[in-house]
Parts: sequence; C-alpha cells; structure tokens
Amino acid sequence: MKLSLKKEHKDKREEREAGVIFLPVKEDYKVIDEYWVSEPFAKVKIVEIPEAGNQRAYFAEEVQLTPQEQKAVSKLIDILSVELEPPASFDVELRDHIIKEARHLAEKYRSSVRGLPEESWNKVLYYIERDLIGYGPIEILMRDYKLEDISCDGVDRAIHVWHRDYESIPTNIVFTSRDYLREFIVKITHMAGKHISAAFPIVDAMLPGRHRLAATYGEEVSPRGSTFTIRKFREKPLSIVELVESGNIDSWSAGYLWLMLENRMTLMVIGATAAGKTTLLNAIANFFKPGFKIVTIEETPELNLPHENWVQLVSRESYGLGESKAGEISLYDLVRLSLRYRPDYIIVGEVRGEEAFVLFQAMSTGHGGLSTMHADSLDRAVKRLTSPPMNVAPSYIPSLNIAMLSERTLLPNGGFGRRVKHIWEVEDYEKYREIVRWNPTKDKHEVVSESYHLKVLAEKLGRKVEDLLNEIQRRRVVVEWLRVKGIKETRDVFRYINQHYMYPEEVYAKAEEE
Repeated sequence: MKLSLKKEHKDKREEREAGVIFLPVKEDYKVIDEYWVSEPFAKVKIVEIPEAGNQRAYFAEEVQLTPQEQKAVSKLIDILSVELEPPASFDVELRDHIIKEARHLAEKYRSSVRGLPEESWNKVLYYIERDLIGYGPIEILMRDYKLEDISCDGVDRAIHVWHRDYESIPTNIVFTSRDYLREFIVKITHMAGKHISAAFPIVDAMLPGRHRLAATYGEEVSPRGSTFTIRKFREKPLSIVELVESGNIDSWSAGYLWLMLENRMTLMVIGATAAGKTTLLNAIANFFKPGFKIVTIEETPELNLPHENWVQLVSRESYGLGESKAGEISLYDLVRLSLRYRPDYIIVGEVRGEEAFVLFQAMSTGHGGLSTMHADSLDRAVKRLTSPPMNVAPSYIPSLNIAMLSERTLLPNGGFGRRVKHIWEVEDYEKYREIVRWNPTKDKHEVVSESYHLKVLAEKLGRKVEDLLNEIQRRRVVVEWLRVKGIKETRDVFRYINQHYMYPEEVYAKAEEE
C-alpha cells in the first residue's frame, strides 16, 4: 500500500498547496464493502489493492465542490468566524450551539453568495460544518462509528485507522505539507482546550465527544514531522450482554462476577494496550447494586456508567512551567479524596503510580475496588504492584480478590477478537487460583477449578457453597435470556439487573420460562 500511495501521490502533485489529498479508487481496485457515513455527502469504501498483494485499504470519499461552491464556503467561513457568538449559558452543549448558530448565520448571509444553486446549498453547509467546527480532512473518519483509532505518522504517509471489521488498514488520506499538518494539530489541540508548540511539543488531551488525543508538534520529538493519534470514545459503551454474545466472556463468568460485585469483592482487569480492559471494566460495572455509591478516578474520562449515584473525578496536569507542579491534581490525590465520599466502590481507570498504594489500603479496609493495569499475566501485575513507584506491600496483595486477563487474540476461524483468557482468584501473596480459562481451540471458556472466594463468601453470608453456585447459574440464565431477547443496550441491561435485585424470583422465573 505504501508504494501504491507514493505513486498516486506523484500523480496528485498539483494538489499539494491544499496540504492534504484524498487518493482516488483505481479501476483495478476491488471494492469489498461500502457504506455511508453522512449521506449523501460522505461515503466509505473498503477496497483490495492488487498491486499490494490484495491488501485492504479504507477510502474516504466526499462530495466534490465546484469552484463556485468552494468560493462560497471560504467566504461564509470568514464571515462566521467573526459573527459567531458563544452560548449564553454553560448548560448549552457547545458543539450543538455552534452548529445551530453557524447554520443560522449561513442562511442569514446567503445573499452574499448570489447565484448559488439550491442543490449546492446543502453541500456548502456540510463543508462549513466540516471545516469550521469539525475536524476538516479527517471529519469523515471521526464520524465513522466503525473506527476505533485514527493515526497519522507524519507527512507523505497515509493515515491509518483501526476498523472494527477490518482491523488496522491504511486510508487514502495523506497530509502533504508539514506546515498544514502543524496547523491542523494546533487546531485540534485547541479544540481539546490544550496548547502545543515547539516549546511544548507533546500533548495528551481529550477532544470534544471524549475522544482521546495524543500528538507531537514539528520535528522536535518526531523527525518525520508532526504526528497524532485519536482513540475514539464509544458513546454507547458495550454491555456485558454484548460481550457475552461476541464471545469476549461467557455467561457463567458473567454470573460469577455479578455475585462477587454484589458482595463488594475487588477486581482488576489486566492486559496489553487495546486489549479491551476499559471496555470490560465498564461492562462489569453493570452489575453494581442500584444503591451503590460509585467514585471513578481517571486521567482521561473513558468510563461511562449508567448509575445515578456516580461521582466522576479526573486528574489535572500542572499549569506551571518547567519543573513546577503548581495546580497539579494527581490520581493519588483523587484516590485519597474519594475515601471522603464514603464510596461502596472506587474505580481507578488505570493504576501505574503511587495511587495504587492508597487504593489497596482502601480495599483492605472494606471498600470495593476496580481497576485496570498493563500487564500480560497476574504474576507480572503483582511484581509491578510491589515495585516502585506503586510500592504496594505484599501483605496488601490479598486485598485484591479477582484478576482477569483480557487479550486481543487469534481465533479458531482465523480472525481476531478480544477474549478474557483467564480469571484468577487471589488467596494470598503468590498464591493464586485459576477459576476460568479460555480454550483457544474451541473458542470457549471453561471452569477449571473450585472457587476459593465462594467458600469465603458462603461463610460470610451464612449459606452453603452449593447455594451460591446455584445463584450463579440463575444469574447466568438471566444473562442468556437478555442475550436471546436482544436486550443489549447498557441502560436496558442495567434496568433489568436492577429489577433482579428488587424482584429476583420474578425475573428469574420469567427468564427461565421464556
């Protein structure tokens, strides 16, 4: 694909002054999928390129403007840049306000672009929204709900995306000017409320819509020029039912986790980058009792819970220069603060510093705790926890009851998917018991040993272990019932789980009957 892009790039040199080009689909490319992103203005085609060994690529196509329409867009954007007023109240969604006002003002100044045909007006409005308040040349990528990540590695290199159906593939969008790319990164950094420059050439920020941006500026730290990566935020998080349906986790494990979280057991999801740790953590949170007080603590807000009684805390970088830490609010500060909220569960989006020490202290005193960590096994996770800068004492490790390993892995059908590969219980420091294991040849989860914590829980509740195993089975039936009925939206699943807490016999009887 790289060679193909370079060849096409040479054919498009006349467009260099624009700073970015959209390479066209050649006649010998095979289109294997296509869908609208913003009908009738923006469409996506997934193609196979013969000259690159049938490598797949993502081609973004937007409706083309005539010279007259392009002139109208440029003129109206200049007017709107001066005329647009900020919203009168902080309660107004900023993007919605800007879109509404931009359309209103565009209509108001429509007479300034006389002679524009009616059929051209919607095209003009699309490009005004795209270039003035949107993401310009990557707007179609930002609007495509099938994309998870967008990555630009520098000038004269194709932007790459992570597609939910086709995984990592190059696009036909290429930045051709270092100055244009620098200006573009400054723009999207400002959209995130941050600053980037030669003096401060890196940024990690949150864009509108809660998309996560990481970027470098110029050649200070990236010799090939400015770079950026956008990890897109999923507005509708995956529910536990959707994870069961996709095979990420099985219904018995879901029922087991449901029972454990109801009784304030602590849990950590471990795995590599893009292994689905936060997605899994968010789905597991469906199992909280409706009355639980939840406090989440993150550097970038990615968790999206359906709970009413939820306090969301986010760390803040220092606004001082150089070594100054003036104004910094760290995860450590927030975990300490969260204890004053009398939480039933403290959720730390990712532990990697001294906040782990406070979290484990809180869990050892009876608070529920959930978190994620980058590690490829429970043993390595514990080694990280007990080493600087986390410095969790080995005696505190049993405060963590359950650990889950999530990975993106090769499936028996030849494709890739995310799977919970192991569920362990922590009995003591360096004493772990594997409860569930994923079988890679059958793509199934298997219970491989008896639960230690079920015995602990049975003793605590004054019940028999067999009763708790039956309870897991009943909840498994409820999860499977929701899957069969097609009840998958997070809030719908949460509502049924709440009903089960209120009327367990009635909900189970209905699930068993249907």
